[in-house]
Formats: sequence, C-alpha cells, structure tokens
Amino acid sequence: MTNNDNSVKNFLSTLDGETLQDSQALIKMMHAISDNEPAIWNEHTLGFDTYHYKYDSGREGDSFVVGFYPRKGKVTVYLMDGTARYAGLLDKLGKHTVTGYCVVIKRLADIELLVLEQILQQSYGNIKSLSKAGPINRILWQTEK
Repeated sequence: MTNNDNSVKNFLSTLDGETLQDSQALIKMMHAISDNEPAIWNEHTLGFDTYHYKYDSGREGDSFVVGFYPRKGKVTVYLMDGTARYAGLLDKLGKHTVTGYCVVIKRLADIELLVLEQILQQSYGNIKSLSKAGPINRILWQTEK
C-alpha cells in the first residue's frame, strides 16, 4: 500500500450525502483513536497512522494502522491484524460481513458504533505494540487469531 498526495477534502467532496456522513463519523472516531489525521491510500482508502513491515521475502513498505474505504451503499473498515481476533466483539457489532481483514458495513446506522470503536481501539493498540520492536515481519491478518 502506498500513501499518495490526493487531498482528503477533495476526495470527501465526491461522496454522496449518507456516505459522506458515515465517513465523517469514522474519521472522527479513527482520529480520536490514532491521534492522526487521515491520509489517502490507494486512491480511495482513508488511513490513519502508519507502521512499517518487512517480510522474509524481502518485500517491505508502510501501511496504515486503521482505515476505511467508503463507497455508495457500503463502507469497508480495515483491521490490519485481521478480523478473527475480534470474533466475540464482531458478534455484537450488528449487520456486517467480514473477510480476512475487512469488516463491510452497509451504513453505520446498522451497527453498534461503540462496539466498532472498541474493535478499532484494540486493533490499533495491537499493531502499534507489535511495531514498536521494529518492522512487522508477517502479514498479520493471515497469522493472528
């Protein structure tokens, strides 16, 4: 993943009303958790804070710690350490689907925002803790339970 120079403000101006409203709520939440402003990653993802990774294969780079991808009709929240470790909290979240590191929500009104905030706080804390010792050496969402 790479951080690019697109303006968050310009990107947000392209979103429809409900998507923009949900995005603003997520920005507020993720900013409070990370104490970082959002940055655009991969054209349409809003990411907060960064960590460095370096795998045994030699691949290395930087990624955001928490983030989301807003689209009309759904938003994808990224948990870079995976969804498996948050199964208990995800059971309490409300209407959503998951993949390895994605929580897909149609609209924030469908979920318990306090539960999402707990998940994001734990994920953020976990990744920041793991990255203190240096670059993370594995794809977290594939290995963490």
